[in-house]
Amino acid sequence: MFADVTAPGADVQSLWRSARSARCEAKSCQTGKISTAEAAAQSHTAQDAAVQTEQSKDSVQNVQQEVQVDYTGLLSFLQRVEDTVIKELNKNWKSHAFDGFEVNWTDQDETVLCLHTLSYPEAQDQNLQVTSVSWNVTGSVIACSYGRLDDGDWSTEKSYVCTWNLDRRGLNPQHPDLVVDVPSSVMCLAFHSSQPSLIAGGLFSGELVVWDTSRTEDPVVWRTGMTDDTHTDPVYQVNWLPEKHRNHPRLLSVSTDGKILVWREEWDGRLALAEGFAIVAQQIPRSTRLKKMAWGEAALGVTSLSFSHFDPGVFIVGVEGGYSLRCSTAAQTPALPHPGGSVPLRAPAELAFSSHAGPVYSVSCSPFHNLFLSCGTDGQIHLHSMLQTQPLFALQLSKKYLFCVRWSPVRPLVFAAASGEGVHLFDLGRSMQKPTVSLKQSMSDCPVYCLEFNTKHTRLLAAGDAAGTVRVWQLSSDFTEQGPREMNHLEQLASEIMD
Repeated sequence: MFADVTAPGADVQSLWRSARSARCEAKSCQTGKISTAEAAAQSHTAQDAAVQTEQSKDSVQNVQQEVQVDYTGLLSFLQRVEDTVIKELNKNWKSHAFDGFEVNWTDQDETVLCLHTLSYPEAQDQNLQVTSVSWNVTGSVIACSYGRLDDGDWSTEKSYVCTWNLDRRGLNPQHPDLVVDVPSSVMCLAFHSSQPSLIAGGLFSGELVVWDTSRTEDPVVWRTGMTDDTHTDPVYQVNWLPEKHRNHPRLLSVSTDGKILVWREEWDGRLALAEGFAIVAQQIPRSTRLKKMAWGEAALGVTSLSFSHFDPGVFIVGVEGGYSLRCSTAAQTPALPHPGGSVPLRAPAELAFSSHAGPVYSVSCSPFHNLFLSCGTDGQIHLHSMLQTQPLFALQLSKKYLFCVRWSPVRPLVFAAASGEGVHLFDLGRSMQKPTVSLKQSMSDCPVYCLEFNTKHTRLLAAGDAAGTVRVWQLSSDFTEQGPREMNHLEQLASEIMD
């Protein structure tokens, strides 16, 4: 069944060689010959050079010998020009060409920019308006009050006081750092002159309230309450009065009830009346130049007040009758008729200035001169000297109301005005007839009710409007840097007009 058999060998012919020959491929090694060449170095020659400190002493001595000073001739020259040089130095020392000039080491900025647009949506939902703005003593916190200045009675409507810290990294323009609910419309605000967390407000109800913004739970620290001393009309301005030898300055308030009241802080959280004044028509000195009016014995509503920067006992008030009045805190004449209250009131008016054609809404005393500005419903700005009844000039700025005017704290010739059309910046060195810059506060042309310069960060100007927004403007260097002889320009301007 099985047998051993030897099979012949199998032979398979290779086709690889014949296929490679058909493609004419070389039968040499796979890698070709590598070519090489000799190349010389980049630098063909070498040279030694000595370093500076390795110069020989002989060469140094040769240089020193070449520089020779003729001390005899130099002394002779200095003696010849000594009198002339001293004469010129004395002339320059007595020159006033650069008085008031300060070198600006920063880049010039020729534009006015809107840095922030601040608002509180809940107040805007109630159609509340910004009635007042105030910077605190550090210049970094801005506060605004919400209420209404147009027609109507909102004495019982809820309103707000809001603050923003502009230096805070997480600043939210529509989310204030602090919101204080107030049961009555807030008509005016003023930060304390030295304590950055204290702020006073005047209400539509006639009350005054002082808040401490560092107390978030219950910020009210003092208030007047409703007493016989409390204003019977809305409070339109509050001021802190610094006094010597006192830890706490007193608080001053003005109202359209004709009263100017000074309050002191009591330990139990009350503001008690310390002294007061009343503006009564029959007790106002009237010049023969002023048109006669049948004022009678009625009290004149006070809308604004500004203290002189040169005499702390002198202040200017604006009244609803269209007049600005110069008043004195030293007045001793009793106000007639004798109003009720715990403290007898005095008649402070010393001089009545030429009137506007409507109520005066704002007055502002110059920090640099015995001048003041006034504006009102007639759309005019009056520049007055405190020494004469007639205005130095009257400018018809707008066909709409003017609500606020403020002198610049750093430029003697610059002031700002708030109107029914926006914010206007004036530089009297450029023009006395028209504003240098007019700023649109909003696209809807809503009235601007209030504005304040920042005395610390002098390039900032805050303005509040009827739409419930506060805009913080950054002024250009043109409005913040005092030019040479600018004070002399203001003096000359006032004297020329007066002559």
